[in-house]
Amino acid sequence: MEETKINAQPIDSKIPEGPIAEKWTNYKAHQKLVNPANKRRLDIIVVGTGLAGASAAATLGEMGFNVLNFCIQDSPRRAHSIAAQGGINAAKNYQNDGDSVYRLFYDTVKGGDYRAREANVYRLAEVSNNIIDQCVAQGVPFAREYGGLLANRSFGGAQVSRTFYAKGQTGQQLLLGAYSSLNRMIHAGKVKSYNRYEMHDVVIIDGRARGIIAKNLVTGKLERFAAHAVVIATGGYGNTYFLSTNAMGCNCSAAMACYRHGAYFANPAYVQIHPTCIPVHGDKQSKLTLMSESLRNDGRIWVPKNIEDAKKLQAGQIKGSDIPEEERDYYLERRYPAFGNLVPRDVASRAAKERCDKGFGVNNSSSTSARPSTAWAST
Repeated sequence: MEETKINAQPIDSKIPEGPIAEKWTNYKAHQKLVNPANKRRLDIIVVGTGLAGASAAATLGEMGFNVLNFCIQDSPRRAHSIAAQGGINAAKNYQNDGDSVYRLFYDTVKGGDYRAREANVYRLAEVSNNIIDQCVAQGVPFAREYGGLLANRSFGGAQVSRTFYAKGQTGQQLLLGAYSSLNRMIHAGKVKSYNRYEMHDVVIIDGRARGIIAKNLVTGKLERFAAHAVVIATGGYGNTYFLSTNAMGCNCSAAMACYRHGAYFANPAYVQIHPTCIPVHGDKQSKLTLMSESLRNDGRIWVPKNIEDAKKLQAGQIKGSDIPEEERDYYLERRYPAFGNLVPRDVASRAAKERCDKGFGVNNSSSTSARPSTAWAST
């Protein structure tokens, strides 16, 4: 059989040289800068208006660039970023519990199942504090302590409290903050918004993105737009997967346009795969359902120690409050004493499934039930 040769270009991640903690600091220190007068002569296209796109467009406009911002929805507020409700992490160490940039880096690499590019994760940990400051400046109403400092909550996968939150609406409030800043720049004339436009192709000149071709979803016409640089901020790869937890509006047209011009699918750890999803229970289920976030916060999760008590709970003969404390199995605290209920989500969900498979769940776990057996949560 004749050998097949694949002429693939080597993947260049553009990661700077040097120690991991100094890569991006040294890189930024030696970058060429654009002075304020020249910024006014440069046009930048930003495709997408979620947390990344709206923030990028607003920030670039505030820096002085001329921004063309494209939104596939009728309004940037329709971005799926609102679904990220749990909170946003940063290593500010307000709780004085030993947090640091390195600990955030380490926990994030581990939480990504060691699949992410470590240099990029370290950069993310470095800028995390500035991201919180930017969100506050954009008006995001983060929860605050009595003294005025931003409040933190505990979440799974970490032994420190570093999650900044806005009640149970963090994603929505972050998006509204970015949207407000975007509107401010639109009013100032630094950003021009194109709603109901779908990017179909990217224009490449001398190896660089210099424009896009987009369809006006109202008229159906293809239109051309030129710029000095193009930013693709179109969200996840929702339609790439069959049954998943994704509910992305993204149809991947922008990502596919980049792929057709030679861009590689890179850093897949940043496509958030939830290992806590409840398995499919029928042909009519369109997407998987996430298990409760109560599995990985600082509450307490338990099931009955006695299988007979579990059966009575499932039959509705007794309530959870009828089971005395000494007869409750706080199984995460028993199995993972260093983390307890703050284990990573995949560990928590596997442990919960093991208990439920053994018959200790509090709901009916028969094969015909559309609602799986679950653990009992208490705070």
